Amino acid sequence: MQSFHPADARASGPPKIIETEEELASLRRHLNDVLEGAAFKGSHRCGQFLKFIVEQTVAGHADSLKERLIGVELFERAPSYDTGEDAIVRVTASDVRRRLLQHYGTYGSDSDFRITLPQGSYVPEIARVPNGQKDMHSLTAASRSMPATEHIGPSQDGQVQEHAKAVAHPLAIAGQTLSRSRNWFAVGLALTVVNVVLAGVMFWMYQSTSAHSPRSVFPWSAFFSSARLTHLITSDPNIATVQDLCRSSITVSDYANHNYIPDASSLPPETIQLCRQLLSGDNAANVDAHIAARIGALAQKASATIGVRAARNIDLTDLKTDDNYILLGSPRSNPWSALFDDQLDFRFIYDRASNQEIIRNVRPRARELPQYIPTALGGGTGKSFAIIAVVQNLDQNGQMMLLAGANAEGTEAAGEFVTDLSRLSAALQNCGISRSGPQSHFELLLQVDTMAGSPNNISLVACHVLSGNPVRSSAL
Repeated sequence: MQSFHPADARASGPPKIIETEEELASLRRHLNDVLEGAAFKGSHRCGQFLKFIVEQTVAGHADSLKERLIGVELFERAPSYDTGEDAIVRVTASDVRRRLLQHYGTYGSDSDFRITLPQGSYVPEIARVPNGQKDMHSLTAASRSMPATEHIGPSQDGQVQEHAKAVAHPLAIAGQTLSRSRNWFAVGLALTVVNVVLAGVMFWMYQSTSAHSPRSVFPWSAFFSSARLTHLITSDPNIATVQDLCRSSITVSDYANHNYIPDASSLPPETIQLCRQLLSGDNAANVDAHIAARIGALAQKASATIGVRAARNIDLTDLKTDDNYILLGSPRSNPWSALFDDQLDFRFIYDRASNQEIIRNVRPRARELPQYIPTALGGGTGKSFAIIAVVQNLDQNGQMMLLAGANAEGTEAAGEFVTDLSRLSAALQNCGISRSGPQSHFELLLQVDTMAGSPNNISLVACHVLSGNPVRSSAL
């Protein structure tokens, strides 16, 4: 393993944030505080991983932080080991991201540095926190002492209250969780909110001046005009990582029965241990907070009420109501969405050979392909695909909206498209669904150009009006 020395750092051109021996010592003290904190103290492997990548980055070796190198130098794998079969680096990186969220969610207001590990990368980002910004992190910490609210919506007196009378503010939408038994999920998500709240507020200001009202644009008119509550169900990216690690797929039946490692008897003990570490808590995807903020802005404008829950915190019985639901993520990251496959023309299929999800078109129309295969894996550059679908909840009167991408960038793009009221209205009108005509269930297929993990151009590839009954009212 390469050693870490200040002289090496200076010689290799360290990041500008670390320019002196004093700053280097300060960062090391901070790193030690992180490793000694509650989030990392229980995992020696994660502590080793974080220390290794920080040391290598400050020493000027960030370019060498690739999966194979980390596997060989840190986890003592053979140089020729199969990274496809042995996912220890990817799994540990995912766990480190979660633990960093936990740490800064608890101690962020007292920290001079922030260490983050971006999705799809093994190079940590190290930043100083200006004194003026510590108050924002203190606000996040203070919010943890408030009771978690299950439902968020407008109230007459403008004060935050529990259940249906809480204010539908983007910060509240993205930062609250409905599971009181897993309050730490709110801690992790709250940290993400700090990064997206400004974008959410700006989006709300834009929508406030828009000519469209959410109550007049389908499908939001069906969701926000209903007397029933709308629930937003965030994805479960850790369950996707478990499936990658086990090289298997978890059915919605297994997920509903909390059987997250169905073939445990055929797995080595180390793999089972890693899976259990991943499953020790919830972890919302960063893009979910962006989408929640945008939908929360629409809800506020429509004077509607929204509830937020994590996929792993709900049961099948929770879906058997006449309430409305918005599911984030494909079946691999949110298995509940697989319940509605039979109603869809565009369905996610996991391709084991390429280790990614593709979209199969089960009813191709003129100039449409039978399947759509992404060229950009998560965090990469290329094209991906996503769907927006509105279908009927199973044997219920409520509506079900699915926002799902073949990767996180695709899901983020679906969230942006469906909350752009002008663009959404125009797309549905071209599909034959007008505001004045009958409202039908539908499915949109989007193509997304991604650049280094960020969605750029979003284009509409296809629109299918789905067969079956027209949209029914879910009013009481």
